Amino acid sequence: MNNFKTIIGDYGQWATSLKKEIPALSYRNSNFEALDKWKSKAVDKVNELLAKPTLPEIPTVTSEKKYIYDGLEIEELSWQLPYGRVTKAVLLKPVNANRPLPGILALHDHAAKKYFGYRKIVKTSDDQHPLIQDHQLTDYGGKAWANEIAKRGYVVLVHDTFAFGSRRVHYEDVDGLTFGTLDLNNKTDNDPEKPENIETYNKWSAEHEHVMSKSLFSAGTTWPGVVLAEDQIALSILSERQNVDSEKIGCGGLSGGGLRTVYLGGLDSRIKCAVCVGFMTTWNDLILHKSFTHTWMTYAPLLPNYLDFPEILGLRVPLPTLVQNNNQDELYTLFEMQKADLILREVYEKANASQHYSARFYDGSHKFDQEMQADAFKWFDKYLK
Repeated sequence: MNNFKTIIGDYGQWATSLKKEIPALSYRNSNFEALDKWKSKAVDKVNELLAKPTLPEIPTVTSEKKYIYDGLEIEELSWQLPYGRVTKAVLLKPVNANRPLPGILALHDHAAKKYFGYRKIVKTSDDQHPLIQDHQLTDYGGKAWANEIAKRGYVVLVHDTFAFGSRRVHYEDVDGLTFGTLDLNNKTDNDPEKPENIETYNKWSAEHEHVMSKSLFSAGTTWPGVVLAEDQIALSILSERQNVDSEKIGCGGLSGGGLRTVYLGGLDSRIKCAVCVGFMTTWNDLILHKSFTHTWMTYAPLLPNYLDFPEILGLRVPLPTLVQNNNQDELYTLFEMQKADLILREVYEKANASQHYSARFYDGSHKFDQEMQADAFKWFDKYLK
C-alpha cells in the first residue's frame, strides 16, 4: 500500500505499469521511420480493434425541407441506416453561394444530453428550445458555432450520431430498465419536448449507456467503432454534395465532438483539417483519475497496448491539426493534457510537419467559447481556403 490515491485505489500504479510508456505502434518508437508504412500498419490495427459495423457507402438521402435563416440556406436532411431510427441532419451554407465551397463536418457534443444531437450546435429559427439556449450559453459562449462557421464561406453538415437525437434509444422500446429511481411514467404530459421530460430522459439514458456498451461488446463491436462508422457515412454524404470541394473538408467539435474528431480525423484521410476541442489527454489520466468523467464512446479494448490516446489523432500526421484545451477543465488533469500535447508534438516533429500542429490552452472550464471559436475558424480558413 502507498499514499498515492487513484480512482481504482491502490491498484492504480499497477494498472499503469501494464502499458508501455511508448506503446507498440507509436510513431515515437525508433523502429518506425517510414511514415506511410507506419501509418498503414497502425491504422489497420486501430480499425481492427474498433470493429466497426459494415455500412453502405452512401445511403439514400432525403431532403425534408429548405429555407433561409440567419443569412444561411438551411436544408433538413435524413437518411436510413440498416439499424435504428432515421438519421436527421441539417446542411448550412451561405445564401446564394454559387461555387463549390470547403466543407465542415461539425460534430455535436455528448454532455450527458442524449435527447438532443445536432440541435446542440445549430440555430435554425428564432424559436429555439430553452434547454438548447442554456447549453449554447454555457458551453459555446451563446453561439451556434455551426452557423457561425458556415457564414464564413463553408458548407456545414451536422448530423445526429448513434444514440443521440433522432438516433437515441427510446425507453418505451426497452424492456424493464427503469434503474430504480426514475419514474418514467410520472410526466406532466406526453410532450417529449417538455424540459422536465427531456431531463428525465437524459438521466435515464446516462444509466442506459453502460448497458448499451456491454451489449455492443457482446455483439463484437465497440461504441467508438459504431460512432466512427456513422460519422464516416455523414462525411461521404458531405463529400458528394455538388456545392462542396471534396478536397477541402474539415471536422471539429467540443467534448464528445472532440472525441469524434480524434477517431474520425485520425482514421479518415478525407479530413484535411481537424480541430479537437476539449477532449485531449492520455490513457494514464483515464486509468488513474478521470475515466468516470467520460462516455463509453471513448474506449476500445486493447487499444492502449498500441497507441497512447493522443496518438489516435496523431495518425493523421502530417495533416493540419489543432487541439484546444481549457486549463481548468474538470474532465482532465492539466498535467496529462500537457503531456498529450508533448506526445503529439513529438509525432509531428518526427514527420517533419511541426508547422501543421498546434495546441492551445485557455483559462476556464470545459467550453468552446467565442475566443476559442475564433481561433478554430482561423485554423480552418488557413488550411481549407
